[in-house]
Amino acid sequence: MSYGTADSLRPVTLDDVRGAQKMLTGVARATAMEGSRHLSQLVGSPVHLKCENLQRTGSFKLRGAYVRIAGLLPEERAAGVVAASAGNHAQGVALASSLLGVHSTVFMPNGAPLPKISATRHYGAEVRLHGQVVDETLAAAQEYAAETGAVFIHPFDHPDIIAGQGTVGLEILDQCPEVGTIVVGVGGGGLAAGIAVAVKAVRPDVRIVGVQAAGAAAYPPSLAAGHPVTVANPATMADGIKVGRPGAVPFAIVRELVDEVRTVSEDQLSAALLLCLERAKLVVEPAGASPVAALLAEPGSFAGPVVAVLSGGNVDPVLLQRVLRHGMSAQGRYLAVRLRLTDRPGALATLLGVLSAADANVLDVSHVRTDPRLGLSEAEVELHLETKGPVHCTEVGRALREAGYTVMD
Repeated sequence: MSYGTADSLRPVTLDDVRGAQKMLTGVARATAMEGSRHLSQLVGSPVHLKCENLQRTGSFKLRGAYVRIAGLLPEERAAGVVAASAGNHAQGVALASSLLGVHSTVFMPNGAPLPKISATRHYGAEVRLHGQVVDETLAAAQEYAAETGAVFIHPFDHPDIIAGQGTVGLEILDQCPEVGTIVVGVGGGGLAAGIAVAVKAVRPDVRIVGVQAAGAAAYPPSLAAGHPVTVANPATMADGIKVGRPGAVPFAIVRELVDEVRTVSEDQLSAALLLCLERAKLVVEPAGASPVAALLAEPGSFAGPVVAVLSGGNVDPVLLQRVLRHGMSAQGRYLAVRLRLTDRPGALATLLGVLSAADANVLDVSHVRTDPRLGLSEAEVELHLETKGPVHCTEVGRALREAGYTVMD
């Protein structure tokens, strides 16, 4: 098989992946695989979590970046490398370059989370902030490469990158030889393509299912068209798989070897992230939780044993707080209500008493008494409540209405 781009016409083979595995010895960790009793019960067969969130730099990206940079000619290494990324690829390139003694420049969007910028610098890269979205950052990095002669390290569209990511597949076969289905998140497609090359060459019966965020799902229309197509304005909290167009190299592999690509919603991503944190005790970014989201969405449609690849754990603490709250809301465990009451002494205490009797835990209260929209004797209250599920949310709303309060939209 040959998967060509202007960058390289070399095929990606099992031997390439095995060579990458030898190259990564002592560099990338063979990450743990953890069983999940909760997911196993839902799916009806064993489910294992491949913990690439525990990889060095917090994601699988180090694997491909190291293999790509290690394969450069001496004169290419001397010119340095350049990359563009909002986080995971940036850190992978930075560490790989440092380990190999190569100077790296990484372009990141102005809105990139500060912890990811700091980590990339800590791993040794020169960080330059440019643009508001990754497409602008990517263009700046490619312009820099053309001007300076630095080698551009693409995040997914190169055979060496795919071979490096494919080492995850070899580890899965070693850790779970009886695997029936592998579920993996898909952005540009490098990880899914690499796993597919490695696994299908050894176990062609293994089903490989890719997962994309519904708001950034470029693969379904691309597969339908038979070639990569661009999805305008991709939008998802899962920035690790927020890619508007598949890479040509991984697309050809995914089209031939990946059995199916599914999509999941933002609510499903939030619920999956929350499950990983609460049940598996694993901090996972939204992109890394996408395979778990697919399992939660249709648990009966996967032949076991199932391995879900948790591709990364580099989640910004601010985003994590928002996502957890979103996930709790999606599960009916968090409720925000706004209502008006008579502005008199004891009115707020009475309201809190109603909520206490309904067994709702008050997390936050905003009490507004002076606002042009309010009457002279009115106050507006917004409450954030911890609840026990959708049924309990309904019961809390009913308790408020029966006590005479009007719950506002």
